[in-house]
Parts: sequence; structure tokens; C-alpha cells
Amino acid sequence: MKILAIETSADETGVSILEIKKSSKGPIFEVLANTIASQIKLHTQYGGIYPMMAKREHAKNLPILFKKVIKKSKIKKVDLVAVTSGPGLEPALWTGIVFAKEKALEWKVPLMPVNHMEGHILSVFGKNKGSFKIPKINYPCLSLLVSGGHTELVLVKKFGNKRNQYKIIGETLDDAVGEAFDKVARMLSLPYPGGPEISKLAEETRKNKNLVVGVLSLPRPMLKSKDFNFSYSGLKTAVLYLIRKLGKLDEATKMQIALEFENAAIEPLVYKTKKAIEKYKAKTLIVAGGVSANKHLRRVIKKEIKIKTLFPDKNLSTDNSIMIGMTAYMKYLKNNKRVPRPASIKAEGNLRL
Repeated sequence: MKILAIETSADETGVSILEIKKSSKGPIFEVLANTIASQIKLHTQYGGIYPMMAKREHAKNLPILFKKVIKKSKIKKVDLVAVTSGPGLEPALWTGIVFAKEKALEWKVPLMPVNHMEGHILSVFGKNKGSFKIPKINYPCLSLLVSGGHTELVLVKKFGNKRNQYKIIGETLDDAVGEAFDKVARMLSLPYPGGPEISKLAEETRKNKNLVVGVLSLPRPMLKSKDFNFSYSGLKTAVLYLIRKLGKLDEATKMQIALEFENAAIEPLVYKTKKAIEKYKAKTLIVAGGVSANKHLRRVIKKEIKIKTLFPDKNLSTDNSIMIGMTAYMKYLKNNKRVPRPASIKAEGNLRL
């Protein structure tokens, strides 16, 4: 079975073609072609994603990337088209959906909408080239989803997006952790996207023995709340007040703020994940989403979490179409090859698991 997968939920256009072969040990996925076009440089001037510009760029990129994957994969037709239907920026999502509908109609093949966050959960099993398979995992499984738009703890009962297979047990009450990273980076006059820049500066600070660390203090939001929810707007505001109090920042002070902010942002993630593992007796932890690439988060989780923990390859931690194709295939099988009517498929910016 061959799948054309399309991802346009934010500022990256992803198109790939996967081939899935059956085996006695489960399906084997092979990446026949994979392309991605990033819009980071275009959105830098805005300090974030400008939705209508993202839509325009997706419309420009999709035909180009489609031709590339068709040429590289040397195929003439697929058996299924997969597309992200949400959550994300609705103008961007619609661009991918319209393109996917056109291709499904042209080839007379089914179209499968995919929840972007479910894609991130399954991304831990993927590779951006070559072949791979989805291994059996031990349930209950807990997933920590951390990105620019989401901060969620999800109890995973099984894969395939059937009703009640995912249960959100905790989420941010305001800003997502990735959004907080970007906004604090802007306060420190760091380039967009800010998350990797904050992390880079924090890592340099940890290695710099000449800097006195621990002199600045920021709150750990909702660390001791009795639920599994998160909050980052207060932490972001605390950084703003700290910067105003300090006045003009030299490089050493910026480094200390970056370090303290990263520690303050990550500590609640790890603490509440540990508590959720204990409560639900989870046997597997999946950490996914753009922030899952953060070095300090990975380091602390590997140190603190004792159950089997899975992270995506760093080149699959950000938005990509491979995870969309994988998820579509799993849904296709779980739903006995039934798909929604194309006319019913729409962009859902606030789609939940």
C-alpha cells in the first residue's frame, strides 16, 4: 500500500510518500520520498507565524513538493491520501486539505484526515528515510505532548484514533510551553524561533564555569497543584518583570535568564509526568512535539523517569508529513478501511484528541 501524506498545520509544508508492506511482525513502513519546506525566514520579521502568509506559502510549495516526491518515488499513483485536518492554523490547514482532495479525486482513492497531535504521538516510531515498523508497546502508555501550540499529558489506551483511545488528563490553562519559549526569546532579543535559541544559550551557561548561576530566581508554575495541568503565562510575565527590574541586559545576564527560564519551564513538565505515571501505573512514556527536541528536557526525563521512554528522532520532532502518513495507515486499518466522505473533511483549528 502506498500513501501520499500532506502536512500544512503551521509554517512547514510537508509532503511524503510511504509504502507499507505486511509482515508476520506487523507492517513495515518505507519512506519512498520525503520533502519539507520551512517558512521560518519569512516569519522571522513578525516574531511568530503570520497565518495568511503561511497559507500563501503552502499554496506555492505544495505543487513543487508534490512533483519532487513523485519524481523521487517513481510512482504514478497511491492507494490512500492522508492530510492533517487539525489542530493548527485554519487557513494553513485548508490549503493542505484542498490540495489533498484534488489528488484523491484525480486518482480516485480514499482520503484520510489525521489529527496532528496523534501524528506527533506516533512520530516516535518513525524515521525520515529508510524503513521502520511500529513495535508493540506496553500499556497503559502516557504521552507528554509539548510544542508551540500544545502542552498536554495524554493517557494512550491504544493507537488508531477510535473513540476513548486517548484521554487528556492534563493540559495548559493558557500559553503552551513552546509559545512561552518563543516569547521569552523575543524579550531577550533572540532570533525566531526562540525555543532552540533559549536552549542553546542555557546549554552554554551550564558549561560556563565562570558564570555564577542561581542568582536569578523564577517561579515554577503550578508545580504543587494537585492536578496535571500546566500554566506558562505567569512564568512569562515573571520574566518580563525581571527584565524590567534589571534594566539593560549584558550577555552574561541574558545567559542566566535563559538558564533559569528553561529550568523553570521544564521542572513542572517532568514533575507532573512522574506523578501521572505513578497514578495511572503507566508502563511506557512517549515524549513528542517540537519541544521534545530540547536537550535539557531529554536529559532530565532520562534521569528521572524509570519506565521505557520514547522520543522521536530530532528531525521528526517538528511538524512533518511522515507522521501523518503513519497515523493515516493505522486509522485506515483500525476503521476497517472506512474513511469519511471527502465533503465532510474540514479544517479544525481547535481539534482535540
